Amino acid sequence: MSNERDPYEILQLSPSAVPEVVEAAYRALALLYHPDRSADPDAAHAMAELNWAFGELRDPEQRSAADQARAPIPIDPTPSSASLTERMQEAAATAVERDLQNPANVILDFGRYAGMSLGQIVRIEPGYLEWLRRQSSGLRYRHQINEVLSSHEARRAASSVE
Repeated sequence: MSNERDPYEILQLSPSAVPEVVEAAYRALALLYHPDRSADPDAAHAMAELNWAFGELRDPEQRSAADQARAPIPIDPTPSSASLTERMQEAAATAVERDLQNPANVILDFGRYAGMSLGQIVRIEPGYLEWLRRQSSGLRYRHQINEVLSSHEARRAASSVE
């Protein structure tokens, strides 16, 4: 797998996405970027990227190889009986252990996103973090939320320029 092409980014997915979500993301993006439906001159290239990414992630063996090439943490190839929530919490804990100074790894301990890191929340619902930093319950996280939102906006601005 090339370092420049991340199938998860192309399909706009989290690496923890279940196979059904991978397929749903592919189908939704294919509807947007298929050359027969889009007037965008880069639609054919976008569709080729989507097809490549879906091919990498739909086959469990290829996905495992792509994950191992991408992740500096060991991946257990045996399926887990843990729930999706438990797997997400375990992945968040592993990320926090790797980089304790990163504000995106701060874990919320209350509310509807309890147990999730600020980095995960900003990818799911950045508006929640904007709301939380204005609330008294988010006061202790305000500095980290500001850094995470600034970083998120910078990435969005950089990707819109490309």
